[in-house]
Amino acid sequence: MEDTIYELMEQAQDLPGGAAKLAILEEAVRLADTSGLKELAYEIRGEIVDCAIFNGYPLKSLIAFSWQLGQFDQNPEEYDADELLWNYKWILGKVCSFSNISKTQIEDLAEDMRRRYAEYGYNERPYYYYKFRIAMDMGELDEARRYLDTFRSVERDSMSDCEACEQSQMVRFYYLTGEDEQALAVAKPILSGRMKCAEVPHVTLSQVLLPLYRQGEVDEAKENHRKGYRLIRDERDFLKTIAEHIEYLAIADPIQGIEVVERHLHMALDYESGLEQMYFYATMVSLLQKLDTSGEKRLIRLPASLEWAREDRTLTEIIAYFRPLAESAAADFDRRNGNTFYSDWIGKIVQTA
Repeated sequence: MEDTIYELMEQAQDLPGGAAKLAILEEAVRLADTSGLKELAYEIRGEIVDCAIFNGYPLKSLIAFSWQLGQFDQNPEEYDADELLWNYKWILGKVCSFSNISKTQIEDLAEDMRRRYAEYGYNERPYYYYKFRIAMDMGELDEARRYLDTFRSVERDSMSDCEACEQSQMVRFYYLTGEDEQALAVAKPILSGRMKCAEVPHVTLSQVLLPLYRQGEVDEAKENHRKGYRLIRDERDFLKTIAEHIEYLAIADPIQGIEVVERHLHMALDYESGLEQMYFYATMVSLLQKLDTSGEKRLIRLPASLEWAREDRTLTEIIAYFRPLAESAAADFDRRNGNTFYSDWIGKIVQTA
């Protein structure tokens, strides 16, 4: 059986990240589980976490990591603690995307990561940095501002996220608060190319578009949309970033936005996490509403996988179908978070359109 499992792992290694690779890894881990090969099952789940987290399957990563964490605690001497601790940050970066994970569970996870980092001699910069990110995900921007100051006061160590990622999250904060000048100032080292990594500037460029546009830098916004969208248009993991491009296009060029909606709606329909799906639906509705109120009569190609779309639908009908989905998801997240952040945001972008 081990030979079959290793063959599957080799097959997976030859594939790009995505559903096909995950299917092979899941079969390998199933065989390892049924054969009682726990160390091998742990290793394969580590590959699932890595593949799923960066290819748009966050739920699969959470499930695999949860199993790893339990196994590690039973036999910590058998596994690589640093790898587990490093991956823990990825999990914290995704947990807020599921409204059925309670605020208490998220806070407990963050405290568990903090305890484990301290146990292995790492400092609290990653803990405060992820508290900063979680506060943003939950729409608690005053709290996020406090954690921003706190994490930056702690020295970097080997568990810290890269400087480009941290800088990009600061851009995101000022983007969320609407502090356009500050967002653009913080984004400068990224926009100049001085700071970059595997996900930066990919996730950053979408968050300078509206600040640039509102500052009158229309051509620069257009150029950054072109560059940023090209980086992420074929990557499932960037659905929320794609939604931010649609939010910009709803204001700047709604006709062009139709192409983006048509290209990615099928991806949003079967996305695992509700937060990214809500972002896409909400910005799509914003864009379609802009077209509808302007008297635009064109039809939009909807995915064949959506049974409701098997007959031609007007813009008004599409808005009426997707707006309640976005608003319902926003209400779920607001209920979990204890505020009205996402409902207010949807009301604002639809009104703006």
